[in-house]
Amino acid sequence: MYPAYLWHKLNLHSSKVILTLAIFACLANSITSQAQDRSVLNLPFFDSQKIHYGFLLGVGISNFKMKYDSAYASTELDTLHSIVAKGAAGFKLGFIVDYHFNDVLDARFSPTVSFNQLKLDYRYTDGSTIESLSDPTFVELPLLLKYKSVRRKNTRMYGLVGVNPSFKVSGTKEKEDNTERLLLNNFNLNLEFGAGFDLYQSLFKFSPEVRYSWGLLDLLDRSEPNLYSFPIQRLALHTITFYITFEGGPSELKVGGGKKRRR
Repeated sequence: MYPAYLWHKLNLHSSKVILTLAIFACLANSITSQAQDRSVLNLPFFDSQKIHYGFLLGVGISNFKMKYDSAYASTELDTLHSIVAKGAAGFKLGFIVDYHFNDVLDARFSPTVSFNQLKLDYRYTDGSTIESLSDPTFVELPLLLKYKSVRRKNTRMYGLVGVNPSFKVSGTKEKEDNTERLLLNNFNLNLEFGAGFDLYQSLFKFSPEVRYSWGLLDLLDRSEPNLYSFPIQRLALHTITFYITFEGGPSELKVGGGKKRRR
């Protein structure tokens, strides 16, 4: 039995996580300081609008959380020393539809295309290593609740929680023989939670955000068992992503006295 360490359970490399959080913190602190120094209140009626639209860009690190099958200890696999999941960067691009319930709670729907690279190293007792590389593209449909703090000048903090169903649509490795690669299911479901800052600019709202995605389903496709899937009982995908989002609003904004002015 291998000892279970918390960091290994998260299946993330500490240096990459620290670097991602450091970039997030520096960027948020820099822009927040600039926003709070301004005497002008940007977009004062932005949060009174029911619906906002926007887009997002994301860079993430994905990794497998794996559980060995009992077959791992069988004589058929006596030369297999270990299977090591290796984190790899991915890219995300999506749209945002944000519905405003009240001053502290929004619902967000953000259809996203996610380009991933997933790796497993199969290490053998003779020192050799076989790498299983998969680069699936997922269409993600996250539905999130956004809980916001009180707005302070041009800044407010928020937290996110929700679910993210995703569908695998393609991958260059799909062209390979099924016996020569690790097969993954076409559907996944993730629990997501994160935090960020809303930074109100003169014409739009900019938000740096970090989000963690915890895979709830077994991604391993058992329809065609092979050498790569045989020693694995369960395979879940975990991802940490740094996003930047941009949101705008309708062409009309309310101004003092209840009148409207077209921008």
